[in-house]
Amino acid sequence: MARTSAGLAADRFYSAAVYAGFDGSYNSDNNEISSRFSNDVALILYALYQQSTIGPCNAPKPSSWNPVEQSKWKSWQQLGNMTTTEAMRLFVKILEEEDPGWYSRVSNSVLEPVVDVKMNHYSNVERITENENSFAEAKNVSAENGSLIETQDKDVVSEGLGSVDIYDLWISPPISGQRPKARYQHGAAVVQDKMYIYGGNHNGRYLDDLHVLDFRSWTWSKVDAKVGPQSEKSPSPKNIAPCAGHSLIAWENKLLSIAGHMKNPSETIQVKAFDLETGTWSILKTNGKAPISRGGQSVTLVGTTLVIFGGQDANQTLLNDLYILDLETMTWDEIDAAGVPPSPRSDHAVAVNAERYLFVFGGSSNATFFNDLHVLDLQSMEWSKPAQQGVLPTPRAGHACVTVGENWFIAGGGDNQSGASETIALNMSSLVWSVVTSVQGSVPLASEGLSLVVGSFNGEDILVSFGGYNGRYNSEVNVLKPSRKWTLQSNITVVPVHESASAVRNAANPTRDPQSEFETGQDRKVREIVMDNIDSKPTKSEREKTNELIIATLKAEKEELESSLNEEKLQSLQLKQQLREVETRNLELYKELQSVRAQLAAEQSRCFKLEVDVAELRQKLQTMETIEKEFELLQRQKATSEQATLNAKQRQGSGGVWGWLAGNPEEYTAVDDNA
Repeated sequence: MARTSAGLAADRFYSAAVYAGFDGSYNSDNNEISSRFSNDVALILYALYQQSTIGPCNAPKPSSWNPVEQSKWKSWQQLGNMTTTEAMRLFVKILEEEDPGWYSRVSNSVLEPVVDVKMNHYSNVERITENENSFAEAKNVSAENGSLIETQDKDVVSEGLGSVDIYDLWISPPISGQRPKARYQHGAAVVQDKMYIYGGNHNGRYLDDLHVLDFRSWTWSKVDAKVGPQSEKSPSPKNIAPCAGHSLIAWENKLLSIAGHMKNPSETIQVKAFDLETGTWSILKTNGKAPISRGGQSVTLVGTTLVIFGGQDANQTLLNDLYILDLETMTWDEIDAAGVPPSPRSDHAVAVNAERYLFVFGGSSNATFFNDLHVLDLQSMEWSKPAQQGVLPTPRAGHACVTVGENWFIAGGGDNQSGASETIALNMSSLVWSVVTSVQGSVPLASEGLSLVVGSFNGEDILVSFGGYNGRYNSEVNVLKPSRKWTLQSNITVVPVHESASAVRNAANPTRDPQSEFETGQDRKVREIVMDNIDSKPTKSEREKTNELIIATLKAEKEELESSLNEEKLQSLQLKQQLREVETRNLELYKELQSVRAQLAAEQSRCFKLEVDVAELRQKLQTMETIEKEFELLQRQKATSEQATLNAKQRQGSGGVWGWLAGNPEEYTAVDDNA
């Protein structure tokens, strides 16, 4: 197989292969390899070398009389269809575990370089200060002096391209090309070792430029994007509106820009697509009821669907709605999930684990910043709020996140007062928070609105951040390479039992065949690499340390659980005592209530009697009033009668005198007689 240039990972592999003593021949003499490494390691290195340079094993099985060749063939055959890149990466990792200083010795031994593999690009770490911020930068050191100093720290490895691989520490690698304008709230996505940056906010102005950073050369370049022709599936406008607070997702051969704040926002979310082959933008047509336009939302790719949660609309109304966009049918679907959802928020972080559990962390709601953790089961569509363990992160919004295995890395963010200086990680299986590293001062990594992606460099995962705002707009690139402990934490989910099972078999069969035992052990080790995809083969001491770490962790968890159980029991007893007290108090109150009810009934009866008496008195009073009126009427009639009688008498007396005076003695006399 011709050793052509396949990137820096291939360069490093071929250097490692030459150092280990492989010449590429299937039947090569491996005495040097066997003397340098144990039989197990030598067989694994051989199998990985064959897989990297030739491919899957198609060679015929050697004769049984040659156990060594048969073991080599079996080791290679068990790698199956492992990719060339993965085999190269594992080869280098195992060699580094067995011989950490091999790379420096390669430069000192002046090995014959293979085609296109540069052997003079080594670097040393030196601290520099730029814009009052201290970073680790690569300093080129010539290999011609033959005195490169071998690093004493296994976690520090010198690389080419002026970059330094330092585990769990942010560095600022030297970048060439035209750097994009400083910004925040932009979108970022990785496609084939290239990081694409689109849009964002700079001095309150929305951007629409597209830039790409090549991880192989660490060179920036601007993409000359065009607007595609209008079609039924893609009714493209004449221009793509600048935006910020959107989400950029890599899907097939496209970059999808979803939602975002715009100067003239649409009523519903827009899905813009950039075709990486044609270099054109278009707006995709969607079906169903689309969500209202917004920015600061989260968009997560789960299989062939996008899960959209929260954000803030054009009226600055915070949202906590949940939508799913099927990318195959481009159909929206609003989800009414069970349970208690997160409160309305924007600028939060979201990740998915095992293609099933959607994690939501942090964000802000006006002046409130969150550090709560919510989980949505995408199968049952039910929200839950699990208990968090470890170092609980501070409330923040505007942070960025990526996942590596089961670890969820979060960087940046802030609370309008200060930026979050620590880079944290959540193991999404154990729900334990850990602090990966911290930065000092007002640096871009303590910014809001930065982007974070995961890429690959020299066959290993790296975290790459860009931009952000921490009082000033940033355009810096920073890189962190997670150490192997994060991979171990992701892969160690149960205690391995194959070692103990092997011991039982050996005890039951003391007359075992050494060659069969050797092949069985090798079979087991190769299977561990293929099935678990661990970066390197653990040595015996590492396995012991790992087991001790697991035991210590389990003991600590057991003690913590026992302590929690005791606290729960104590709290349960206290609650029971409080419940008894409450029940006693309720009984007393019930008795008092019954007494009050009896008194109230008596008072009601008394009141009823009083009301009857009052009604009788009122009736009597009305009768008396009638009698009084009749009495008054009789008195007036009596008075009238008496007055009439008196008047009659007066008339009679007055007529007798005048008659006498008129000379009518008879009448007078008659009156007189009557008198």
